[in-house]
Amino acid sequence: SIDTHWFSTMYGWYVFSGMWVTFMIFATITTLYLRDKGFLPKVNDSHIHDLGKWMFGISMLWSYLGLCQFLLIWYADIGEEVIYYQQRFENYGLPLIVMCVINFVVPFLVLMARDAKRNPVFLRLTGCLILIGHYVDVYLLVMPGTMYGHSHYSWWQPLMFLGFLGLFVYLMLNSFTKAAMVPVNHPFIDESEHHSI
Repeated sequence: SIDTHWFSTMYGWYVFSGMWVTFMIFATITTLYLRDKGFLPKVNDSHIHDLGKWMFGISMLWSYLGLCQFLLIWYADIGEEVIYYQQRFENYGLPLIVMCVINFVVPFLVLMARDAKRNPVFLRLTGCLILIGHYVDVYLLVMPGTMYGHSHYSWWQPLMFLGFLGLFVYLMLNSFTKAAMVPVNHPFIDESEHHSI
């Protein structure tokens, strides 16, 4: 972690699962966008349902790893380990609660139903909310360990995030012009096109 003397064997898995769910959200939103624009006409509701299941499953994995790390440290009650959460509870209580609600409660309640995982509107809205929750999560991973209780949330922080997000989306969409959207020579393309649940 960024904290000087704190470490956890679950920290790497937690950060990895956060990046993984972010990737699945971008894959889902991009697939929905390309399907709506007519670039992926063979993508059907079963494909979208699979992406929604991945988004839900990895969100739950992310929440599970965060809860397990917290419970292990809380139960052991060792001063060198507890300081990590003590800083976050004392100085960053509201962002911590917001992050927990957005990253666990929202995906759990919204994406539990089968119909929600097949609905593009629900997937887009839930994905955007989870991205906001991931932004708050990264903020909580960095700020308490570097600024302690002295950080002040500024207007330029979300603008930096939106700037890098815009650059990423531009480069991603620009790269789509350089390759075929559907790999027509792939040996399993026929099975993928006729996917149904």
